Parts: sequence; C-alpha cells; structure tokens
Amino acid sequence: MNIQTKNPLPPCIIGTWAWGGGAAGAKLIFGRRTDNQQLYGTFTRAMENGFTFWDTAEVYGQGASERVLSECLHLVPGARVSTKHSPGRSFKPGAMEKSLANSCQRLGIDAPDLYFLHNHSNIAENTRAAVPLLKSGKIRSLGLSNVSLEEIETAAGILTSSGFAVGAVQNHYSLLSNPDQQAPILKWCHENGVPFFSYMVLEQGALSGRYDAAHPFPAFCMRSMRFPRRRFRSIEPLLEQIRSLATTYNLPSSQIPIAWARAKGTVPIIGLTRPSHADDLAAGSRITLRMDEIENLEKIARSTGVIIKGSWEP
Repeated sequence: MNIQTKNPLPPCIIGTWAWGGGAAGAKLIFGRRTDNQQLYGTFTRAMENGFTFWDTAEVYGQGASERVLSECLHLVPGARVSTKHSPGRSFKPGAMEKSLANSCQRLGIDAPDLYFLHNHSNIAENTRAAVPLLKSGKIRSLGLSNVSLEEIETAAGILTSSGFAVGAVQNHYSLLSNPDQQAPILKWCHENGVPFFSYMVLEQGALSGRYDAAHPFPAFCMRSMRFPRRRFRSIEPLLEQIRSLATTYNLPSSQIPIAWARAKGTVPIIGLTRPSHADDLAAGSRITLRMDEIENLEKIARSTGVIIKGSWEP
C-alpha cells in the first residue's frame, strides 16, 4: 500500500534524528544535546500546525529517538509514524522481524505506518522478508531509503507480485546533493504514485541561515566535519541568494530550501527541536517559489562546486 492511499501527506514530514542522546545521537551528529521537555512542546506545536507524520529510526541514538517520540505520541492523538530497519551487510533471516519488534516496543505502537529499509544491502532478500510482515499487518507499508533506481525497481517487482507496492522512497535531496542524479528516481516515483521523502534538505542546518563561515557548526560533531569554514565560504553565494529570497518572502532563511524541495515534487523531512521551528515551517509551507527563483538557486548551487554525499548513499 502507498503511504498516502488513504490519508494525504502533510507538506513536510518531521524528522527526529536530533532527538535523544546515545550513539549516533544529537551530540555526536549535531554537536548539541536536546531537552525532552522542549521536544514535547515541539511535538505539540507541530501537530497543531498540521504536521502529523513523524520519521525516526532504530539507529537514531540507538533507540533514544524512538523512546522520546514514544512519550510524545501520548500527548496529541492522530500522529503517523515511520521508522527504519538497518540491514547488515549479510542477510540474516529473522533480523528484520526482531528489529521491528524492538522498534515497536520502544515506540509503544502495534505497527509503524511506514517501515523503511534504511539502506540498500541485499535489497531483494530484505524486501522478500518484509512481505510476511505486510501480510500480517505488523507493518502497514514498506519504504526504501538510500536506494538507486535499479534497487527500487527490484523491490517494486517483488512487492507487486505479492499484492503490495512501494510505500515511499527516502533519499538525500538538497541543493548541494547534486539533485539531478535523483531526477530519474523522482520521475519513477511520480509515474507510480509513490511519495519521495527528501532528507537533509537543509544539509543538517548548513542551508538554514543560522550558520556560515563566521558562525560555524559546533566543533567535534559530524556537521562540523562535513561543513568546515572553507566549505561555508564556498557556498556563501548560495547562502546570500537564500537570504535574499527569505527577505522577499518575509520568512526565515531555512524556509527557502524547503520550499525549493517541495517545488521539485518531494516531501521534505525536516528536523524540528523547538516549537518556534514548527511555526516557521507552517508559514513557509504557504509559499510557492517562482520557476525563475528555483532555476537561479540551482544555478548558483552548481556554481559553488560543492556536492555533499554521505558514505551510506549508493
């Protein structure tokens, strides 16, 4: 089943990678800790603004993100949730079912609305392993993350033969991720009615307007390694254009790359850690960039020569 077959998706999905501590959590990846009370307030405000779909993963803080989100799910009813299984390099029968059970326990739910394969390892074997979970209702829809078009087509063929469909595709997509490479995948998604969830649209804050060469990321975290001062200097023309458009639309700079990603036909996954961020996202979701503004952003992004790609991407 496609994830929006019954219920339309909101304009943005809310991501929780920065929620909770632990390994691969907020401190290591983002260089700061998060306050749970603040996150509870953020969840409530986002839900009030209509952002009712929440994305997490077993590896985010090694379960910490799922646990914090679980506490939030009791605050306001009506949230939908996606989480992810990270397959190992070698396929192991039963690993997905165990991973799913652990995630559901941490989240306090019976079944996720969308369950992603977090990487492309053994895509055929892992897709086949998901079919019994779909048939039993333990997962409501299967998504694919960090995958190529060939891998999507492989998984889609397996699911179709069993009476199911790809629920969503979740890949890295930003002005600095060489979005042209994702164009064939986006085309496939649109032709097949499959939502494309774009993650790292703001490059973990590098395109948010909060940071630049004079105001870099906190030291000793993944963000600071990916965006040292020299890289911020390289993308300054892009940051300047984003600031200019933000002034035109009377919005925070963070909303311009998000509006660009929506205009490209994707559903952005945006990490929120403060209630005010939810208000900003609601305001930004009301605007539509003009085609010339979109093209100019892309032209400037290409001219920087900066292309960001994670080691986990195909």
